[in-house]
Amino acid sequence: MEQKLPNRKKNRLQGYDYSESGAYFITICTDNRRKILSNIVGGDVLDAPLVELTECGRIVDKYINLINEHYEKLSVEQYVIMPNHIHIILYVHPNGASRTSPPTVKQHSTVPAFVSTLKRFSNKEIGKNIWQQSFHDHIIRDKCDYEEISKYIYENPLKWEEDELYQ
Repeated sequence: MEQKLPNRKKNRLQGYDYSESGAYFITICTDNRRKILSNIVGGDVLDAPLVELTECGRIVDKYINLINEHYEKLSVEQYVIMPNHIHIILYVHPNGASRTSPPTVKQHSTVPAFVSTLKRFSNKEIGKNIWQQSFHDHIIRDKCDYEEISKYIYENPLKWEEDELYQ
């Protein structure tokens, strides 16, 4: 008897133009949520936890930072590389043109194209796929929403053991 796979929930907001200017909160997880990007160290009474990047994490960090150098329309406003996922606030600027042509970017897909490019280049340098399929996004709607998410990203290493992605 053939086992039926569950229907996947659509991740993107249907009908939304993901090339529209604004801020986006993006979470990308590693495949099987393997803890290969960083280690959270410290965190005792006198020591705030620090993110110590692994070799894979340093490669991902490099490509996150290259986005700001190669795309006028995109900027990474804030990010954190956790052991098995990354959080990014990505800003899509109005009327900006990319300095380099992103590979086969479909209309309305600036944010998904950014994620795809980040995954592809980091996978290539690492030598294997390290990413889970797809990603989670949240369209940041106002200043309060932005500040809440920014605080969440900043505090994520502090709360690692309480994180839903901590296994």
